[in-house]
Amino acid sequence: MNVLARVSNSATHAEMANAIRALSMDAVEKANSGHPGMPMGMADVATVLFAQFMKFDPADPAWPDRDRFVLSAGHGSMLLYSLLYLLGYPDMNRTEIERFRQLNSRTPGHPEYGHTPGVETTTGPLGQGLATAVGMAIAEKLLAARYGAGIADHRTYVITGDGCLMEGISHEAIALAGHLKLSKLIVLWDDNGITIDGKVSLADSVDQLTRFEAAGWSASRIDGHDPKAIAAALEAAQSSKKPVLIACRTTIGYGAPTKAGTHAVHGAALGKDEVAGARAALGWTAAPFEIPDNIQKAWSEAAGYAAGAHADWTARYAKLDAATKARYDADLSGAIEPAVVAAVESFKKAASESGAPQATRISSQKLLDWLSPAQPNLIGGSADLTGSNNTRAADMKPVTPDDFTGRYIHYGIREFGMAAAMNGIALHGGFIPYGGTFLVFADYSRPAIRLAALMGIRVIHVLTHDSIGLGEDGPTHQPVEHLAALRAIPNLLVFRPADAVETAEAWELALQARSSPSVLALTRQNLPIVRRAHTTENLSAAGGYVLRAPEGERDITLFATGSEVSLAVEAAEQLANEGVRAAVVSLPCFELFAKAPAAYRASVIGTAPRIAIEAAVRQSWDIVLGPEDGFIGMSSFGASAPAGELFKKFGITVEAIIAEARARLAPRKR
Repeated sequence: MNVLARVSNSATHAEMANAIRALSMDAVEKANSGHPGMPMGMADVATVLFAQFMKFDPADPAWPDRDRFVLSAGHGSMLLYSLLYLLGYPDMNRTEIERFRQLNSRTPGHPEYGHTPGVETTTGPLGQGLATAVGMAIAEKLLAARYGAGIADHRTYVITGDGCLMEGISHEAIALAGHLKLSKLIVLWDDNGITIDGKVSLADSVDQLTRFEAAGWSASRIDGHDPKAIAAALEAAQSSKKPVLIACRTTIGYGAPTKAGTHAVHGAALGKDEVAGARAALGWTAAPFEIPDNIQKAWSEAAGYAAGAHADWTARYAKLDAATKARYDADLSGAIEPAVVAAVESFKKAASESGAPQATRISSQKLLDWLSPAQPNLIGGSADLTGSNNTRAADMKPVTPDDFTGRYIHYGIREFGMAAAMNGIALHGGFIPYGGTFLVFADYSRPAIRLAALMGIRVIHVLTHDSIGLGEDGPTHQPVEHLAALRAIPNLLVFRPADAVETAEAWELALQARSSPSVLALTRQNLPIVRRAHTTENLSAAGGYVLRAPEGERDITLFATGSEVSLAVEAAEQLANEGVRAAVVSLPCFELFAKAPAAYRASVIGTAPRIAIEAAVRQSWDIVLGPEDGFIGMSSFGASAPAGELFKKFGITVEAIIAEARARLAPRKR
């Protein structure tokens, strides 16, 4: 790439960079809130990157072969907002810059995906932007392996800070990227030596370049205020065979006369006098929020040059044969293939008719053998638990550093890194990612699950060994509180299916949920089929339904999920022998049940006394239970023993359900 061809004659590099600094100072000052230091320090790097290297198109921020830019140090959001404004993104105007951090503005405190065009991912929780970018780079390489470099040939650029590199997730992310040789991943580290508390040396002395190199990266250090050095480093990165770290030695708050280079400029407005001094030091004479015409022209020229790559790609795309174009369009659309519905229907029917007991993790794997060929852009994986999670379909071969034609990723023992990378794959587009680990390790991946829910993206987490039913591994591995914790996350669908039939329905719903991530909580132990009568309708779609209805008015209603549904059914049958009319309600997804029409929910819940059964804590069951209703489950951690013994020890048995029902009905008979 001839970078000099993209340097404008309308304004100097310093003028273009100072426009970022001025807008960032002004916006933070007006809001009296924000982080001016990083945008001021990294303005030179960002100017070279966007004016000379990035390919993007403000007129179509989502065109598929654009370069991705991730501001992992999301607190420096005014750097990105300034760039979007200067480059002419239609939804980023002066008004939005002046409304920085205000309600309903497109300039929130940290970048938010889906809220501001041009923002590729939500960032702010440090380290997650970097880890998400790894997923984007994986997706690019997967897409290139399928359609060739003429269709998929873009880079993922990341600006990261010391905080991102100190967070534990960075270790998972850089190790995975290095192993997979993600050579189109380029990380620009804002190496300013400052954190909130003061100098980085207060708490950290890691040689980051050596660390990255040990993980399989190419690493170098440059003067982050020297545009020629920045351009040379980026130029060299274009042909790297490894992912690239460029340590950009910068001065935080560059230009601020008394606060530059100190933590005082990190997270607060500079103040009127400091802003005036910075303007003088930078030679910036324009009024607040005003950009001189020659500088705006230079940025517009940069945007026009970058957008030329879009037209070139469109011409190449137009030359694809009809079949390839249709397949590519289908992948990018994110649509579910009709064959998926047929596969789920056939699987449900076979499961209902066979009636064979089966762990839902096994049911999930068998269904995946049907789903994988039906939905060719499914990308599976596991955090080193493939044989336990049962996440690899029969037709899936592994992705390896030298072969990205596979569809199964061995993420290694990196639950958080896996979850964040799956977010990146989903955000990139072209693939539907799912990955597995044990439910108890949702604690490790929860921050990325939460961001997926916040962004509203389709990522599927197969979380097995879902209760004390996993047995001998004991309380460290028994997730008694994790269902409640996951159900507390807004916009996350948590499925706990009762048998193979509900497992198939849960998978179908997770695939259809294009604006929500999903969790499939699956058992290690075998479960009987509780849905013996086949129905074409996906009963789990309502979140809950009456599985067993007695004749006449109910005396009591038993609510359950997962492995405890069969216990409720058996208890109801025994109660029927005593003349007690017990209904059984299966609740595979609380979140979908909460969205069901009120009249439907009322008909399912009924007016009879209620008992809920789940091998987990009671929290989250207020969706159907009142304070005085019964609950049979866990109120402590588990223990190490065979599953059957544990259910007896903790009183989650048919006998316990019957006893609780009798106790609740006794007062009504007096």
